[in-house]
Amino acid sequence: MLVRALAVCVLALAAAAAHAAEEFTFDATEFQKKPLELGGYVELKQQHFTLNPDGALYLLNFYREPRSYLDDTTLTLKPSGVLRRGAVSLNFRAHLEGDWETRGFDRLARFDEFYGSYKPDPGFTLDAGKVSLKWGKGYAWNPVAFVERVKDPNDPDLAREGFTLLTADWIRNFDGALRTVAFTPVVLPASPDINPDFGAGRHLNAAAKLYLLYRDTDIDFMILSNGSRSRRYGADFSRNITSNLEIHGELARIEDTQRQVTTAAGQATLVRGAATSYLLGARHLSERDTTTVLEYYRNGPGLSEDEMKNFVRFVDSAYAQYLATGNDAALARAANLARNGYGRPNPGRDYLYLRVSQKEPFDILYFTPAITVMANAADHSTSVAPELLYTGFNNVELKLRAFFLNGGAGTEFGEKQNRRRIELQARLYF
Repeated sequence: MLVRALAVCVLALAAAAAHAAEEFTFDATEFQKKPLELGGYVELKQQHFTLNPDGALYLLNFYREPRSYLDDTTLTLKPSGVLRRGAVSLNFRAHLEGDWETRGFDRLARFDEFYGSYKPDPGFTLDAGKVSLKWGKGYAWNPVAFVERVKDPNDPDLAREGFTLLTADWIRNFDGALRTVAFTPVVLPASPDINPDFGAGRHLNAAAKLYLLYRDTDIDFMILSNGSRSRRYGADFSRNITSNLEIHGELARIEDTQRQVTTAAGQATLVRGAATSYLLGARHLSERDTTTVLEYYRNGPGLSEDEMKNFVRFVDSAYAQYLATGNDAALARAANLARNGYGRPNPGRDYLYLRVSQKEPFDILYFTPAITVMANAADHSTSVAPELLYTGFNNVELKLRAFFLNGGAGTEFGEKQNRRRIELQARLYF
C-alpha cells in the first residue's frame, strides 16, 4: 500500500506542478543554462600495498600464494553531461575503468547515473532512471542513507553509483520560523534484473524524505518500507552554531537486521533483531583556513568486539588445519563469513573519525595538506592517512596519500589485509 501511495503521490505531484507553474513563487532565480553540457575527468591512480601476513583477511586471500606486497594501477574515465530541452533534461554520469594489479587485469564499464528529469518550475522536479540520491548530513558515514550504496569513509566525497528508481522533489518556501518544506517520494524496484544488489527477491520498494528548514536548522525525516530490505525510519539535522562551526547528526532505526556470527570453533549462527544507528559530528573552519571534521558513529547492526575476535580465532584455526592437512574447507567457510560481514569496511559498532586539513599553509598557493584518523573505539585500532593535495595546474589535481593501519591481534585494523598503502592520484578535469 505504501508503494502504491508513493507512486500515486509522485504522479500527482507531477500533474499538480504542471498546472500550478504560473502560480508558483520561489526565492531563487533561474539561471540561463546551455542546452548541452559535457564534462568529467580522467584519473590515473597508482597504489602500492604492503601486506599484513599476520592479518586474518590476508590469510583468507593469500593462503595459497603468500606475498609481501601488491601494486595496482587504475585508469578511470568518468564523463558526465546533461541535454536540456525546455523543462525536460537527460542526465548521465558514466564510469569506465581499467585496473592492472599484480595478479591480473580487470575492467569495468557502467552508468553511475542515467535518468530523465522534468522540471516545469523551480519548486518541482520529477526524475526517472538511474539516480544517485544523497540522504544524510554525516561526512564519513550516513546511517539514514536508506536508498544509496554504502559510502567509503576513506573517500567520502567520491561520487557513487545510483539505483534505478522514480523520484520527485516538491519544494515550498514560507515566511516565518518554518522557511522551507520539501517532500521527496521514491519508488525503487528490485529483482534479479533491476537493482539486484538492493536486496533479495522481487519487491517494489517505497521510501520518502521530508525536509524542513526551521529557524536556520536543516531537519530531515526518512522512511523505507518493508520489502527488499526491512522497514527503517530515520531523521537528521544540521545547524550552524556560528559562522565557522556547524554541528550535525543522524538517527536510524532498523526493524529487522541479521548478521552471521561464528564461534572460535567455526560454528556459525544467524543473529536477528532490531537495531539503532546514529551519528554525531561537527565541522569547524578556523580563521587560518584550517578545517576540522569530527564524528562519532554508532553502527547498530555491527559486530561486537568479542564477535570479531572469535572470527579471527576461527581463521587462525582454519589456517593451521590447512597447513597440517592441506584441507581448506574451513578457510572457505571463513571466507564466506568475511564476504557477509566480517570483511566489509567498518564492520564494528563504534567509530571515531577526525579529519584536519589546512588550506595553503606558509602561503604555498594551491597546496592543501590533510590528515585523517579513523578509530575503532572498542578495540582502539586505527587507520591514519596523511594527504597532500596540489591544484596549481589548470584543471589538474594531484594527490598523494598514505594509509597506516595500527592495531594488535584480534582488532579490526590489526587484522586487515594491508599494513600500509601509498597512493598517487592524478586527475584531469575537462
